[in-house]
Amino acid sequence: MAVPVPPPSSGISHLRPAAAPRFLLAIVLGLALGGCSFDLGSWGADEKPKPATVEKPASTISAQNVSDAKDHATRGQVLARSGKTDEALAEYDSALALDPYNIQALYGRGLIYQGQNQHQQAVEDFTAANGLSPQRVEPLLGRATSYLALDKAKEAAADLDEAVQADPNSAQAWTTRGQAYERLGDKAKAAASYSRSIALRPKDEAARSGLARTGG
Repeated sequence: MAVPVPPPSSGISHLRPAAAPRFLLAIVLGLALGGCSFDLGSWGADEKPKPATVEKPASTISAQNVSDAKDHATRGQVLARSGKTDEALAEYDSALALDPYNIQALYGRGLIYQGQNQHQQAVEDFTAANGLSPQRVEPLLGRATSYLALDKAKEAAADLDEAVQADPNSAQAWTTRGQAYERLGDKAKAAASYSRSIALRPKDEAARSGLARTGG
């Protein structure tokens, strides 16, 4: 999906406040919307809400609604990958009107909101997706990126701590975790996170420059 992102920077600590969030946002969007390390079709479509987290009012959501919502969400994903964000957003909205618990639509819409710098809306969708499918790195990483854009580094770091536990092999989660702790002034945790990312993905320039900044 061709959501425009700003070019990478050599660091985040010297950026103007308005520029830093855009730099951080590029990290997740470059993967989730570009090369797409996340496969939305592989998760969420058949998952049911966890009873302890949310209760689906079965009397108001029919099996046909759920099926139709999946179709809308799938079309939304295809449109999003083609760069047709407005059409994709409409499909995700249609999916969620039929089934508010469609995780694929919640996550996909969150990415679009994030790409449009509507970070509070993105946080809400990622939060809903995370509540329906706990311990998945995708919504945690998405929400953390929007938290960083909103200058909420502490909340981002908490999400990223959980994300790297959910998927210790996610280089992107480790890189973003490094950025969160760098923003918080914890260079030790930042450097450790950047190092883990580089071990998983040696050509990660964001992690390399971050490690250099934090004394690694």
